[in-house]
Amino acid sequence: MNSQIGNPRPRVLSGMRPTGKLHLGHYVGALANWVKLQDQYECFFFIADWHALTTDYADTSRIQQSILEIAIDWLSSGLDPERCTLFVQSRVPHHAELHLLYSMITPLGWLERVPTYKEQRENIKEKDLGTYGFLGYPVLQSSDILIYQASYVPVGEDQVSHVELTREIARRFNQFYNNDGKQVFPEPQALLTPSPKLPGTDGRKMSKSYNNAILLSDPEPVIRQKIKPMVTDPKRVRRTDPGNPNDCPVGTLHKIFSDKQTNEKVYEGCTTAGIGCIECKGWAADSVLKMLAPIQERRVEFEQNPRRAWEILEAGSLKAQKRAEVTMQEARRAMKLAPDFESAMSNRQGG
Repeated sequence: MNSQIGNPRPRVLSGMRPTGKLHLGHYVGALANWVKLQDQYECFFFIADWHALTTDYADTSRIQQSILEIAIDWLSSGLDPERCTLFVQSRVPHHAELHLLYSMITPLGWLERVPTYKEQRENIKEKDLGTYGFLGYPVLQSSDILIYQASYVPVGEDQVSHVELTREIARRFNQFYNNDGKQVFPEPQALLTPSPKLPGTDGRKMSKSYNNAILLSDPEPVIRQKIKPMVTDPKRVRRTDPGNPNDCPVGTLHKIFSDKQTNEKVYEGCTTAGIGCIECKGWAADSVLKMLAPIQERRVEFEQNPRRAWEILEAGSLKAQKRAEVTMQEARRAMKLAPDFESAMSNRQGG
């Protein structure tokens, strides 16, 4: 197979749904890792606007603005269009074509067993998820990955099952179809990424839906105001009560964003009641702001000139289209869906 010819680096594919501005959880859980990967792999990162329709098909009014907001967050965080390909899913129609072909061979039982299918049907009661698109979104996800013949997909442990389904679909396609014995699709591997659990301001997982998130774009006063009332170690009822940073959401912020010296100071002060929670939260805010400073500095350029972000996405989408067409030519040929009209017409005329 020629998927890696001309580029010795293994190919990586990942994406995010356009849900608006990103928060610290997105950065810690994925984005910071993507920035590192772009120097080690041939990376394709996409904004999954079609995937947004699987749950939010009834209201698409925010999708375009959300695409721009995510693009600016990506570029501000260090994703470089000179070192990776950034694009919009719907600008590469090959995703939909491959999704259609995969849907013809994917057993229904495979989709009904996807863990997140039942989980979301049970938890998201305010939306009608009894749609073909929602059931079939893992097939579209597989198409997103395999249309670039990606070798790796960076995911957390909770998403490994999705990559395994992609491997099964690739394997099934290769069993049915090939080009002179050559397989079209590789079976991608999950690239497990370190993803520390980042608490929100209420101690639960950080999420905009919980209204407990600190955005990458939040200004300093907003960040300090959000951290100030954060829940802390429940054992510290009074200022004089000792606590444990390991049992405290603010302590988790320190572990992720503060330097060794600050963490030592926090541990010593908390466990001996030498510092109060308000002081500790101030230090945590300082560390978060220090990490965000270069991101927010780069952000200004794109906020002042959003056209630049759109231009980057369009250029990346054109590049992705070319790479996706290479794969689709192989897939169509393997499935005998690429008739040679010129030869067929010549034979007809000769007859």
